[in-house]
Amino acid sequence: MLIYIICIPVFLIIISLIVTFHELGHYSVARLFGTRIERFSVGFGKILLRRKDRRGTEWCISALPLGGYVKFAGDENVTSMMPSAEELEASREAITRREGAAAVGEYFHFKPLWQRFLIVLAGPVFNFILAIAIFFVLTAALGQVTSRPTVQVVTAGSPAEAAGLKPRDVILAVEGKAMNTGADVVRAIALRAETPTRITVQRADTTLVLTVTPRRDYLHANGKQLNVKGGVTGVAISETPVARRVSLGQAAVLSVAQTWDVLDTNLTYIGRIFVGKENGDQIGGIVGMTKATGDMTTEIVALKQPWHITLANLLINGVNMMAVISIAVGFLNLLPIPMLDGGHLAFYLWQGVTRKPVSPEIQNAAFRIAVVLVLGLMTFALWNDLNNTGLVKFLGGLFS
Repeated sequence: MLIYIICIPVFLIIISLIVTFHELGHYSVARLFGTRIERFSVGFGKILLRRKDRRGTEWCISALPLGGYVKFAGDENVTSMMPSAEELEASREAITRREGAAAVGEYFHFKPLWQRFLIVLAGPVFNFILAIAIFFVLTAALGQVTSRPTVQVVTAGSPAEAAGLKPRDVILAVEGKAMNTGADVVRAIALRAETPTRITVQRADTTLVLTVTPRRDYLHANGKQLNVKGGVTGVAISETPVARRVSLGQAAVLSVAQTWDVLDTNLTYIGRIFVGKENGDQIGGIVGMTKATGDMTTEIVALKQPWHITLANLLINGVNMMAVISIAVGFLNLLPIPMLDGGHLAFYLWQGVTRKPVSPEIQNAAFRIAVVLVLGLMTFALWNDLNNTGLVKFLGGLFS
């Protein structure tokens, strides 16, 4: 339990770093286009520390370290909702009287539409850049880890046996996607519950393509059953991981591919939810991610290796988790939901096509709906976290 408590501030630091980099995306591109920025805040709520730079931007650290924002000069709030034509004209006149006509072009809402689009897009893009940079450093320093995922045991009566999988089969690909490790196989199969799946295997000197339909059952990790269901085939996989040194160019290619692989996994899972093939029980939030951090820490400490190796493993796994979370943050912010970056981008695309901005009335209505959707998603994720950690079952047992 102590480890989980310790992991809470660690996780908050990771989130704060990710959000800071996200906001630096908005800030950097805005500065590139000469946009005035009133405030850059890491966190929300009460400002704890503040400093104003020579350009007039106030840099702040706020009390709630689970987010952050860039506030452009002239914005009434941090959401940067598009003002009405009347409000824009009144703002233009006020700026002109106060600072002269030349200053108008320095304000965000008077920037060309394409510049505003790129400023907003930069936040999620920086999240992906951060993930690529982390994967690049890890791959360049440690090499590419590969193995030959080999079927060790096939459970009698399992989908794998029905499909013709046999011990010593080497799994090369799932649905045409190369499998480099056993974890790749488990992750790919977990997203294919009750869906016919092509598995390419090497059997002796022959390459075969078998079709297996994974059953939906509880997933396992490190020998422990999880409270999450996904696709399982009934095989045990053995492997011997091997780290292969790669050039910087190869590391760059592999880091981009790894980032896309994580993003593709998220897209695949969300897509299966929309077509009714998944129930969303793998969607998690802060509690689940904090527990994952604690579980990872517990497993590494339990190995009882020399302290410097334990510390190195903790650092590597923590940084790797940071990259995965950064991808999730970038993906979430690209969803076309008002109050998120994707909502603004959707409004800008609409304006670009129709040549008319979205009316404030529609924006406000969409914003209110978005608040309900986001709160609903957060509640759903929290319920999954509590259920998947076993807390719901524990509390239920107290009153049964």
